[in-house]
Amino acid sequence: MPADPSTLADSDDGPPPPATAAGFDLTWLSATELAVLYRSRELSPVDVVRAVLDRLDEVEPRLNAFVTVTREAALQQAQDAERAFLRDDPSEVGTLVGIPVSVKDLIRTAGVRTTFGAIAFRDEVPVTDDVDWARLRAAGAILVGKTTTPEFGMLGVTDSGLTGVTNNPWDVSLTAGGSSGGAAASVAAGVAPIGWGNDGGGSIRIPAACCGVVGLKPSGGRIPAASSPFEIAGSSGPLTRTVADAALALSVTAGHHPSQPLSLPTIDPRSIRECVLDPDVRGLRVAVAPGFGTGSVDDDVWAAVRAAVDVLVDLGATASGLDLQLPDPVTYFEDFWGPSIASLIDELRTLPGWSDDTLHPVMFEISAKGRRASALDLVRTQTETRGRIAAAFAEVFETHDLLLVPTMPLPAFPHPGRLGGPAVIAGESSTVPAIDFHRLTEPPSHAGLPALTLPCGFSGTGLPIGMQIVGPWHSDIQVLTAGAAFEEATSWHTRRPPL
Repeated sequence: MPADPSTLADSDDGPPPPATAAGFDLTWLSATELAVLYRSRELSPVDVVRAVLDRLDEVEPRLNAFVTVTREAALQQAQDAERAFLRDDPSEVGTLVGIPVSVKDLIRTAGVRTTFGAIAFRDEVPVTDDVDWARLRAAGAILVGKTTTPEFGMLGVTDSGLTGVTNNPWDVSLTAGGSSGGAAASVAAGVAPIGWGNDGGGSIRIPAACCGVVGLKPSGGRIPAASSPFEIAGSSGPLTRTVADAALALSVTAGHHPSQPLSLPTIDPRSIRECVLDPDVRGLRVAVAPGFGTGSVDDDVWAAVRAAVDVLVDLGATASGLDLQLPDPVTYFEDFWGPSIASLIDELRTLPGWSDDTLHPVMFEISAKGRRASALDLVRTQTETRGRIAAAFAEVFETHDLLLVPTMPLPAFPHPGRLGGPAVIAGESSTVPAIDFHRLTEPPSHAGLPALTLPCGFSGTGLPIGMQIVGPWHSDIQVLTAGAAFEEATSWHTRRPPL
C-alpha cells in the first residue's frame, strides 16, 4: 500500500537534526515516499535535491532530456524546504514541499526560460507562470529544470532544431516518444520523481509508454489548460514512476480557474490522494479492445495487455472483448490539427529573422492539408466527426466502467528522423508515419476522457509496453484506482533501465 503523504509522524522531543541519506536510494524514491520521510524527518530535501542533480549530470549526456537546469535555485529552495520541516508543524507544510520536479518546456515558468522547443524562442523568459506550474510551485515543488520537447509539441517524438534528439533510457538508439519525451526519459532514468508535461493527442501517454513510466492525461478541464480556454482535448499532467505519485500531482493541480470557462469544479484533493491507498476493482466492468479498428498492434503489445486484463480479473473485475470502430484517427489528426499548425507557421513567419528550416518537415506536411481545408471542412471535423468519436465512447461506457487498450501499437522504435515516426507497425506500412502511432491515444483526448498509461509488460527485446486505462468523462479517480490496483498486484513499474 502506498504511504499516505497526509499521515504525519510528529516528535514530542523537538526537531532532530536532518537525517543522513544512509539506507535510502534517493533518486528512486517516489514523491509519495519522500513526502512521508520529510515529515518524519528521516530525510533532508537538500540531500534529495543534490542526489537528483547528481543523477541528472550522470545521465544527461546520454539522454539529452533537459533544455535548462535550475541548479542554484533548486538547491536554495531545498534549503528553504529543510528549514520549513525543522521549524513548522509538518501538517502545515505544503503537499509537495521539497519534492524535485521537472517541467516540460512548453509550460511557462516565470523567471526561467521557456523555449517551446524552438530556436526562435531560445532566450524567451516568461514573467508569469502557467496555471498548472503556479499550482505545483504553490504546493512547494522544487523545479530542477525544463525538459525537452519538439517545436511547440507538434510531434510524437522529441526532436527539435533547438535541442536535437532525446534518447530512450532503455536503449539510447530509440525514441523517448513525444512530445513530453524529456519528461518521460528523465523520470524513467531516476531524475526527479515527477515530470510535468501536457497532452493533446498522446504527448504524455506516448513517451510514458516508450520509457516505461506512468502518464496521466486527466479529463478535459480537470486541470485548467494554458493553450485554449475553450478546448478540452488537451491537458497538462504528470509523468511518474508510480500511480500514487500521479494522484499526488493531480491533487494539487486539479480545480477550476476563473480564466478557463471549461475548467471543472474543484474536488477535494484528499479524495484524489486516497483513491490509491486501498484500491479495489471488484465489480468493475472492463471493456478490452486491441485498437479502434484502424490498424494492427504488435503481438508483444497485445499479449502484454491481455495478461494485464487477467490480473484485473483476478482482482475481481469482469472483462469482455470489444470491437470498437472509430473514425480514422490519422485522417482526424490531420483534419483537426492541420489548420492550427498552418496558423502557427504563419505567425512564426512574422518573427524577425525567422527561417522555415528551423521546423521539422512533418509540420509543413501536416499544415499543407490544413491550408486546403475549407471552413466547412473544419466545422465538420470539430462537430460531426468529433461527435461520432464521443458517441462511440459514450456507448461503451453505458455498459462498462473502464476501457483497456494498448497505449501504442508498438514499443519504442528507432529515431525516425525526417519521417517523424515508424514506417512499419505490426508488419504493415504506416499511412502517415508521424501520426499513425498516435491512433490509440488521439481519440480519447478528443472525447475529453481521462486516460492513464502504465507499464504492463516488456517486449521480447526488453522494451516496456504501456496499457491505457480510459474512463468516462470526469472519472479520473476511478481510472487512478484501477491503475493503482494493477500496479499493486504487479512489479513492472519497479524495473529500471540499464542506463
